[in-house]
Amino acid sequence: MNQKNPAPEEQTVQWLQNVVDNAPVKRLQHRGLTIEGYSRAAVQTYWRVPELKLGFDFGAQPWSFMGTPNWFVSHAHLDHLIALPVYVARRRMMKMDPPTIYLHESIVDPVQRLLNVCRRLDRGRLPCRLVGVEPGQEIELSRETIVTVAAMRHQVPSLGFVVWNRRKKLKPEYHHLRGDQIRDLRLSGVEVTYEVRVPLVAYTGDTAPQGLDGCPEMFEAQILILEVTFVAPGHRREKIHKFGHIHLDDLLERRERFQNEVIIASHFSTRSHPQYIQRIVRRRVPDMLGGRLHLWL
Repeated sequence: MNQKNPAPEEQTVQWLQNVVDNAPVKRLQHRGLTIEGYSRAAVQTYWRVPELKLGFDFGAQPWSFMGTPNWFVSHAHLDHLIALPVYVARRRMMKMDPPTIYLHESIVDPVQRLLNVCRRLDRGRLPCRLVGVEPGQEIELSRETIVTVAAMRHQVPSLGFVVWNRRKKLKPEYHHLRGDQIRDLRLSGVEVTYEVRVPLVAYTGDTAPQGLDGCPEMFEAQILILEVTFVAPGHRREKIHKFGHIHLDDLLERRERFQNEVIIASHFSTRSHPQYIQRIVRRRVPDMLGGRLHLWL
């Protein structure tokens, strides 16, 4: 899926990335898709899939992410949103087209006011398109890429997203026909194809396990990016769930439901050292869910 000759915008971003490295980025590749980003609770969360030209959340904004034109915001906590004005300003400075930002309908007006305040402080335009969305909606990014929106369970209105690859396939009853016969049927108004969707990437943002349970497609996506904020045995799950987060035990209880090929666990508590997190998880999940579980540390 990678382009051999990057577009001018991507060439500019690559040049800038060689000059300025302003935020950590981890990478993982699977089936022609690259997952890039970083997430730590109360610090910063940002992800993107460059091949799909989309990203999730704005806790920070690496220079390399600037060329990505479509973004999906899970919720309005600052470690997921605060870098939005920076991203928009950088694209304007580099003469890139205004980006499109999808976010919960209830926060469109407050986010617009935030951008207006930043515009007055910065004395520069912040052109972007804010699109309010709600659970159950579908967003068509291209003929092949669809994003569906799901309700998550957090302290504030929160959304999760599933990115689908959409294809048209010829109906079995027409497999024996020649190309010109299929063409004639199509021109006569007969629907000769059916739609096939494959869930490629799912992103939970911050959520209690009920949010994950409420979107079964997340368990089926090839790549699942989810929060696992707490891992310590002593952490009280009822309190964790009340504040809209997931504990490692919640994953283990759902082990058989995960059909994903890659599971990225992220957004770990800032109070826990990475080595401690590694030790706890590898002791509790020695097989790392069949090698599918990746700790984003």
